[in-house]
Formats: sequence, C-alpha cells, structure tokens
Amino acid sequence: MSNKNLSRRSFLKKTSVITAGFMIADSGTLVRGQSPNEKLNIACIGIGGRGRANLNAVSRENIVALCDVDDKRAGNAFEKYSKAKKYKDFRRMFDEMSDEIDAVVVSTPDHTHFHPSIWALERGKHLYCEKPMAHNVWEVRQMTDFAREKGLVTQLGVQRHTHNNIHRVVEIIRSGAIGDVKEVHAWVGGRRGMPDDPKEFPPVPEHLDWELWLGPAEYRKYSPAYCPYNWRFWWDFGTGETGNWGCHILDIPFWALGLRYPTLVEASGPEVHPEKTPTSLSSKIEFPKRGKRNPVTLYWSHGTPSILKEKNLDGGGANNVFVGTEGTLVCGFGSRKLYPENKFKDFVEPDKSIPDSPGFHKEWTQAIKGGKPPTCNFNYSGPLTEAVLLANTAYRAEGKFDWNAQTLDTSGNDNAQALIRETFRKGWKM
Repeated sequence: MSNKNLSRRSFLKKTSVITAGFMIADSGTLVRGQSPNEKLNIACIGIGGRGRANLNAVSRENIVALCDVDDKRAGNAFEKYSKAKKYKDFRRMFDEMSDEIDAVVVSTPDHTHFHPSIWALERGKHLYCEKPMAHNVWEVRQMTDFAREKGLVTQLGVQRHTHNNIHRVVEIIRSGAIGDVKEVHAWVGGRRGMPDDPKEFPPVPEHLDWELWLGPAEYRKYSPAYCPYNWRFWWDFGTGETGNWGCHILDIPFWALGLRYPTLVEASGPEVHPEKTPTSLSSKIEFPKRGKRNPVTLYWSHGTPSILKEKNLDGGGANNVFVGTEGTLVCGFGSRKLYPENKFKDFVEPDKSIPDSPGFHKEWTQAIKGGKPPTCNFNYSGPLTEAVLLANTAYRAEGKFDWNAQTLDTSGNDNAQALIRETFRKGWKM
C-alpha cells in the first residue's frame, strides 16, 4: 500500500474511533479530521432495486467494488461504474479487497442482510444497511452491539427520517401539545402477503447464482415465485409488510417518544402459515417508563386500525395516531392534524428545533469523515428494528410474551423463543 493510502486509512480509523464515543451517547458534534473532503472507498452489496438507489446516492464517493448474485437485476450498474471490481460472492470480495474498502452498503433481501454486514463490521468497515436491519432479533442485536464495540459509523435505510413533516410531528409531541401520550396506533394498509404457491421450477437462469441468493436459508428449488421480488412474503427470506414498512412508520413514535426496548409483546391475526407472511395482523407492544416519559402502549397493525372510526378521525395519508391526555395527533410521512379540531384551530406550532438533514446518505458519509452521527445509526435503529420483528414473532408464535431485552428471552412462550435466533444452513454458520 502506498504512503498516501496508509495516511488516509489512518485518518479514517482515527475519525471512526472519535465517532464511537458520540454514537454511544447518540448526540454531540464530532471533531473533524484533517481531510473531510477526501473520498471514501465504498463497496455495494446488492445493486438492484433499492440497492441501485443506494448506490447512486453514495456515488460521489469512490465506488471500488460492486457485488450482486444476479447480473440481470444489477442492470447496467457494472457498466456505469466500470472502474469498480465486479463480484457475485461478498466473501470473495472481502478476501481480495478488504484493505481497499472503507465502507459498505448492504441492500440484499432481508435474509441476507446479516452475513455481509457482520463480515463488514468484523473487518472494521463502516456500514449502511437497508431496513429491516436483519431477519431476526438476534441478528439485529449482534450487528448493533458489534458496531458500537468497534466504533463504526452506521446508518439504517429509514430515509423518510429526513422528511420535514416528520420533524414537525416530533417537535409537536415533544412540546407537550397533546399532553402525556399513553398510546400510539400505527399501521400499514393493503393486503399484500400469502403469495401463491410456486407453479414453475425452471432451470436457474444463467444470470443468477441461486446458491448465493439463498445464502443461509434452507435449500429449495429455484422458482420465479421467490426471486427477484416476492421473497418478501416468504418467512424464509422476508419479513412481510411489517418488516417492509414497520421501520419507516414506527420511526415516528420511536423518535418522538424516545422508545427503546419493550417489555411485553402480543399479536393476533389470520391463521399462521408456516411459510408465508400474512395479509393482516394486529399487535400490541408495551414500553416501560423512561425518564420523564410514562409507559407507552404501541399498537401496530397490517390493516386499518379501528381507532380511526371510533374517534371519527381522518386517516387519509396517515399511518400514526398519537393519543394524549390533552388531544390527539394524526399523522403520516407528509401530513399532520390535531384533534379536537375546535380546540386546536388556533394552535401555533413550536419553533423548529430539529435541523434539516444534509441528505440521508450524506449523513453517513460525512460522519465517517468526522461529522455528526447519522440520525438512524444502529444505537437508535437497532431497537426500532427489534420492535418491528418482535411483532412478527408474537404473531407467528400465536400468543404473547414478556420480553427481556438484556437476555433476549421470551418468557412464557417457547414458540416465540425459537424465532428469536434462526439456524443457518451448512456453510453459513457463524
């Protein structure tokens, strides 16, 4: 390695150590390095679909490696970023290029978030990972703790965190305008889930490495019913609409109320299918008192909640209802409305206190160079993801459980405990 690369790597290592102290505190401003404008060497794993958007978003840095198991899904990315080395297997990429990589973006299907992410973190690479962070709670906790211990800069792909409307909602809740918030109802609409059984099992297309696509999941025959998209609605690969949208939607109450780890989780819905995610579900997640905030009960549902009709609320464009002792706030990514309407007709919103983001991906790259911590670093987004996955866990386990966040124990529900950590197939065990 050249002296320039050694100097550069030394700078990045020092700034990541500085970042670690502030990531633990989730606040503060970092000391800037000597060369904040120097470009990072970034590797992207998964470059189709959402992965392509993430790749383009960090393209002002040096894209040194691109990895995807599906040449067709990758599109023209390999041509557009022709200077980057091309890989199908992320393990080979790390073996050959670890010293050249500063940071990694992971945008694979849910069941393959964990392995490339842990490989990156183990090698001291800063990490941007798509939501949900991983496929089960144990994986999420491993990634969260490992990143903190290593002092690495992380960001979960909850891009709507930068929306101005969400900032205003958080400010209103924190101002006490609707009083003490004791419950929140959050939901995602639609009926996606329970996909049809595979009807075709053609030969694996030449452009796809099916073994690598399966990764740690149990082997099954290739079918276009799973790949490239409907994997989301199969438990072996995805986390359903709860995993798909939960991190985005529950980001609002988590941020506004400072939620962390729950103590009780329960869920119900249609009959549980052993392989497929449901078209609806309802869950109840209880969070204990924290600081000056009293206990909060969060109701998450795949399907429209009954509270809209019960309280005659306009749920158009909304996905959260905050119920306070002095009023109710109905909001979505781009809307907000206070009830009772007569009471709040002359309401003056609090002064803006949350600064605008320089850009969600830019938060991450700037932090690596010595800037402020990213707003959705794993210390924040790890607990958020765990709550989302726990809702799925309670539904699949067909009951409720007391949750011990320290030991990852689902007291009183062995079925739920079996879902907290999954078994990896041979060749992928950690």
